[in-house]
Amino acid sequence: MDLIQALILAIVQGLTEFLPVSSSGHLVLPAALLGWKDQGLAFDVAVHFGSLLAVVVYFRRDILSLFAAWCASLAKREASDDSRLAWWVVVGTLPAIVLGFLFDDFIEAHLRTAWVLGTTTLVFGLLLAFAQRFAADKSCRDLTLMMVLIIGFAQALALIPGTSRSGITITAAAFLGLSLFEASRFSLLLSIPVISGAALLKSLDLFGAEAAIDWMVLVSAMALSGITAFLCIGWFMRWVERIGLVPFALYRVVLAMAIFATAYWQV
Repeated sequence: MDLIQALILAIVQGLTEFLPVSSSGHLVLPAALLGWKDQGLAFDVAVHFGSLLAVVVYFRRDILSLFAAWCASLAKREASDDSRLAWWVVVGTLPAIVLGFLFDDFIEAHLRTAWVLGTTTLVFGLLLAFAQRFAADKSCRDLTLMMVLIIGFAQALALIPGTSRSGITITAAAFLGLSLFEASRFSLLLSIPVISGAALLKSLDLFGAEAAIDWMVLVSAMALSGITAFLCIGWFMRWVERIGLVPFALYRVVLAMAIFATAYWQV
């Protein structure tokens, strides 16, 4: 992978990782249209760390408050809104961990195709638009165990390419009555352990690989994806309640058609 290709894909990754539009679909299209080879494991690790740094820096104050409250809940049995939210992030992550462990090999072998990618991009995009009708004024303080489990199992569906982790969690939270802002906030907080775990697993796989690593390309890709993702998070959190989810759903329909067309053209 040359530097220009890496930077373009890093920007694409940063722009789409936290928006409800399917980052995997956006990484497939440039490679298919321009004839680029797969970006490789090292690149995946770099942009995952870039995305992780972006969301951690953006929510740094929330993370510190949640972690302190979580520790207090363990040490002193002190319950608070922050400690409950911290526990909800833990609980909401468990379904993705369990189902990922059980079905990751099957997904890698059978579901990473353009036709699956296009279908999930389309179907879950339409569901995203429909969910907006149910969004109300509930906040993360109103979450219950059942609500968190529903959102957590929805997040696990994002193991299927094209679903969009942020898209499906925002969809589930909106269906449960959270405001679009609160649904987006909880979705982003849930992304932290998931992206951390993915980056760690990919890093372990990378240590066992023997391919040469171009560190300048990787560091540049990580930095650019992180900066792009940070700016994108800020924009999305400021505008999600103003513009709603329908524009993202319409965009996903167009993206799905492009994926289908590309897949058909390559047959």
